[in-house]
Amino acid sequence: MGQLCAKCAQLLCDFLLSMKTCSLGLVHDIRECLAQIQICPCLKRKSFEARQLYKPVVQPQEEEIAQEFLQHMERGFEMSPLGKDSLEALRTLAFSENPGFQKSAALYYLHISQHLNIQLPPEHLETYYALLKSNDLEVQQISSLSLVNFLLEGNVTKEHIIQMDLLEPVLELLESDDATVQCNSCACIMTLAVSDVNQEAIGAAGGVVPLLALSKSNDLRVQQNAVGAIFNLTQSEWIRQLLFRQGTLPVLILLLESPDSEVQYYSCAALSNMATNSQHHEAMLQIGDRFLLRTLLSLLASSEDKVSNQACVCLRNLATSERVQTSIVALPILPHLLPLLASNNPKIQQNAIILLRMLSQHPANQNALICDEVLQALGTLLLTWKTEPVIIGHAACFIKNLSLSQGIQRVVESPCVKGLLQAVHSADLLEEEPLLCVTSCLTELVKHEGAAARMLELMDEPLIDSLVRLAGQVEQTEPSFQAAFMIRHIIQHKEAVSLLKSHMNKVQQYLMKYLIHQENRFQQLGIATLCILQKDPEFSSAFSHSQLKKYLDQVCQQTEEMQELLSIAFKHMDT
Repeated sequence: MGQLCAKCAQLLCDFLLSMKTCSLGLVHDIRECLAQIQICPCLKRKSFEARQLYKPVVQPQEEEIAQEFLQHMERGFEMSPLGKDSLEALRTLAFSENPGFQKSAALYYLHISQHLNIQLPPEHLETYYALLKSNDLEVQQISSLSLVNFLLEGNVTKEHIIQMDLLEPVLELLESDDATVQCNSCACIMTLAVSDVNQEAIGAAGGVVPLLALSKSNDLRVQQNAVGAIFNLTQSEWIRQLLFRQGTLPVLILLLESPDSEVQYYSCAALSNMATNSQHHEAMLQIGDRFLLRTLLSLLASSEDKVSNQACVCLRNLATSERVQTSIVALPILPHLLPLLASNNPKIQQNAIILLRMLSQHPANQNALICDEVLQALGTLLLTWKTEPVIIGHAACFIKNLSLSQGIQRVVESPCVKGLLQAVHSADLLEEEPLLCVTSCLTELVKHEGAAARMLELMDEPLIDSLVRLAGQVEQTEPSFQAAFMIRHIIQHKEAVSLLKSHMNKVQQYLMKYLIHQENRFQQLGIATLCILQKDPEFSSAFSHSQLKKYLDQVCQQTEEMQELLSIAFKHMDT
């Protein structure tokens, strides 16, 4: 036989020594010491009930270490709590057959878990393996709680938990009959599951099924942590597929009706993640008569912001098809969304607007969604959040969709127009995508009779200046073209021409850019605008002495030459 390593030799020695017993006096001392520690306020938890210890088998080495460890605790942990001596003592106590010794090690970790402000060295996790595997219920309770504390405070890295094989004993504790152990082990899994790598490790190790079982627990703490763990796991697409196959959907949907807001939130958030995959939609919606949609609708009215917000996100993720969009609008949804638009929470407002915009994509829904209350709320939001990209962009897209409906006049008369024009005034502060949504919406509105006049009523010098500057920024192709398109329509009114006169040089500059632009639509828009402005004497005079006139003369001459050449070419073709 080869020579044993130090660890195996120690294990064999401990086994041989475990045949000896210790004195009852030592056991009594340990029990008294533990009783005092249990009632100490620093533990921040209810005292464990003292119970009679059985007569243990204690090794002489353990007896000596226990004595030193008790003295260590009596000195108020003045020594280094994580020193080498402490680690060796904790290892011996944790791997002992004596539950009292194991409990003293577990309590020690619980104590330092509430005071430690540094990382717990990874070697201490070896000790945890023995504590979590203990057959003693109190040891399981205490050690699992301290591990949760370490994880929550960041004293232990989640990767080390997996590397030190602690996932296995934690998952085993999920199947405990004790609610405290279940609660703590679920909390461990919930914390570990924030990591992408850990999510797959938990799924591969079979952690999904016990979590599903505990999500239906009668103990609220257990249920909260179990559903929270499932929510974190649903951030992985692979786990979502696994959960789908394990029949998670009906469980999560029923949990939406829980009276507890935490359970509602976690189950709703998990369903939101599941709904990011449209392949799951049919299974999610076929449970009951639109049961999921109706339940989510009721959660929009939750007094808890995070619940109502998550319900809105879930509806948004589900509303990717015309059929679902129509079903949501038919419930009806507007009375539930109006309070969210008026919320003090920007996230809720954003998600409510995103959902509205998605629902308005289907033409059949547009007339049902247009009402004065919604338009008033959107106008207020646009004027309040002048540069917030999500609110500005999605609100503009929603209004544009409504402008295609029969209620276009209500849109024109609403404060939304003022809000959109204000966004143009802040164009330099907006990202290109939301700015494009705003200019695209205004371009659609200005085509309608009365809309241009309405816009002109709201315009002033600074706004006209913003519009002209935007028209000249041809590198932003679409917003630039749409700004110029708006100018082309509003200058049908003399008031707009008068406002433009103070920006005559800028107007000539952007028109020149349009005339030499490679795209025909820019050239045509530039010429059409020029023709209208030429009717004004001041603009006509300015144009006649500008580079524009020279360029147009060149174009005319080229055109005449081109016509002559074409005429000659056609004659030759005829012959």
